[in-house]
Amino acid sequence: MNKFQKNAQAFQHSSFRYLFFGRLFTVLGNGIAPIALAFAVLDIGGSASDLGMVVASRSLFNVLFLLVGGVIADRYSRSRVLVVSALVAAVSQAFVAWSVLEGSASVISLTLLGALNGASAGIALPASSALVPQVVPARHLRQANALIQLGVYGGTVMGASLGGVITSAVGPGWGLAIDALGFAASAPLYFFIRVNAEKAGTLSGNILQDLKEGWAEFAGRSWIWSIVVQFAVINVAFNGIVVVLGPMIADASFGRTQWGIIVAAHSAGLIAGSLLAMKWHPRRDLFTGAMLAGLYALPIFMLSQNATAIWLIAGFFIAGTTLGLFGVIWAHSLQTHIPPDKLARVYAYDAMGSFIAIPFGQLVAGPLAAKYDMSNVLLMSALAVIIATAGVGLVPAVRQPEKMGVQPRSL
Repeated sequence: MNKFQKNAQAFQHSSFRYLFFGRLFTVLGNGIAPIALAFAVLDIGGSASDLGMVVASRSLFNVLFLLVGGVIADRYSRSRVLVVSALVAAVSQAFVAWSVLEGSASVISLTLLGALNGASAGIALPASSALVPQVVPARHLRQANALIQLGVYGGTVMGASLGGVITSAVGPGWGLAIDALGFAASAPLYFFIRVNAEKAGTLSGNILQDLKEGWAEFAGRSWIWSIVVQFAVINVAFNGIVVVLGPMIADASFGRTQWGIIVAAHSAGLIAGSLLAMKWHPRRDLFTGAMLAGLYALPIFMLSQNATAIWLIAGFFIAGTTLGLFGVIWAHSLQTHIPPDKLARVYAYDAMGSFIAIPFGQLVAGPLAAKYDMSNVLLMSALAVIIATAGVGLVPAVRQPEKMGVQPRSL
């Protein structure tokens, strides 16, 4: 067995291949969409606050539907949940692309369609994350998580690189159309996923009881909720503040194409971190990953100091590498410590806690920048990331794996 075959044994399983390529096609388009959507709003005369409202609508409805998605994914077929959500996202994004290309797009219409797209993504996220342990044997689980991340981030790299080029060359509408095609292509792949009957989600009590059980699993482990708080801060700073202010800074300085490359560098770092996670298994891997995630303060600080595009590319790459490493560690920790029939709900609470502040950050980024200046807002965001990371380092269950609360399932 050569080195490549050893590192890709998860591909021996057909359902894993369908899941891998389904997510790859989705994120390829989604890598283009944020850049295209941002400049679509600016091209119709939108302000920073308008841009914040459009991107926040998707993020807000994504968060609102996460818990619904978690319950559904633990009660019904996770692959079927992905099929339906992909079809809804394809239709909604197709309408967005058509309105931009046809010239009828408005801030209100983009906000409403973004909300629908965000809701479908919120329902899909817990299902796609919890499905991984169902499509590979336990011995290939860490490798499968790394490969999924490599596909997701690889598609994002290509998409982000294309996003700046397509937006500059032919306009943002075509970038949004490619995103719709990605969702449409993923739906039939999800349909062909098959898992063992005993591993599929089953009906239980009422929805409120299901949510209560999921919350007990989530809140009962300090290593989970403390890291979720850390990433709530990181996400509001990076995916909230930076996503809104970054394109504005780019338009005023180094340009849209360079911004696309900077975003792609972040995704390239995610790929490097995922590869690193396949080879490097530190004894205190959760602590190591969480501390390294604090390096997200670096690109935010650089952006606040008007760094050149070259320095920003380096900073975004470093931050992405830390998240790529942590993402595999985090997925493996959850999948090996949480009961399978509650895993999607825990993922939902994880995602909701991590992402809940993003819409707030996107909404206030413009007004705060207008009042306090972009540089000051970004500088305080970087400081918040450092403080949140230091707080996680004080949690005993994060520093010492034996205090995580339960023994992991056998691999």
